[in-house]
Amino acid sequence: MKQYLDGLRHVLENGVDVMDRTGVGTRKVLGMQMRYDLRQGFPAVTTKKLQMKSITAELLWFISGSNDVKELNKLGSKIWDANAYADYWTPKAKFEGDVGRVYGVQWRHWQTPEGGEIDQLAEIIDKLKNNPHDRRIILSAWNVGEIDQMALPPCHMFTQFFVADGKLSAQMYQRSCDMFLGVPFNIASYSLLIHMLAQVTGLKVGEFVHVLGDAHIYQNHFEQVKEQLTRTPTELPTLKLNPAVKNIDDFTMDDIALENYVHAPSIKAPMAV
Repeated sequence: MKQYLDGLRHVLENGVDVMDRTGVGTRKVLGMQMRYDLRQGFPAVTTKKLQMKSITAELLWFISGSNDVKELNKLGSKIWDANAYADYWTPKAKFEGDVGRVYGVQWRHWQTPEGGEIDQLAEIIDKLKNNPHDRRIILSAWNVGEIDQMALPPCHMFTQFFVADGKLSAQMYQRSCDMFLGVPFNIASYSLLIHMLAQVTGLKVGEFVHVLGDAHIYQNHFEQVKEQLTRTPTELPTLKLNPAVKNIDDFTMDDIALENYVHAPSIKAPMAV
């Protein structure tokens, strides 16, 4: 995870301090790229503990197409609760816990002008199986016409999938990048998605390419970042998926595990909402 730690250090040492939407303030830079070869190990940060169960739960929730945080809670994660119940968000649905037309809804239920729906993820899987060199294998969460129907506009917003030599890679653009809390989570989430898609399409894994737009460290994370940068990374763990799963919708929490994950202790930090 040297790429990530180098990026974290770059923002800390070269960023510009600004006030932000949350009122906490950040130090930020524009534009970085990080590449992770998934054949060399699963890119889980080892200089602190990564909450892999929450990452897995959120990704399965996205894949299900749900916008109900109670469904995410059933998988053992409450990471979206703060957004679901924030004062600024007034759900348009009739139940509490709705976060609007966010990630999973756009992935599986993108609305057409005619009133139909597009299942982007199903179309991606079909192309990976039948036309893997198509340059239009795209997953978009940034639906301009529905931003006002989301509790939080998507941070990781656009992903292009790429196949070469039987290996599946993906490049994701992230507009807003919380370098300490969010980015390690995002790296692991999209790396996991690549592994899952590779398995259900009969491909091997290649690279995850992470393009960061507004890369920032919150001002109340500076000390935690400095602590993390004193630590030495260990060997990357291995991701194990249940090989019997051949349909993206059939994965469960029990089908996904990290092996040989040796990490430093957790470093606690508040999340800005």
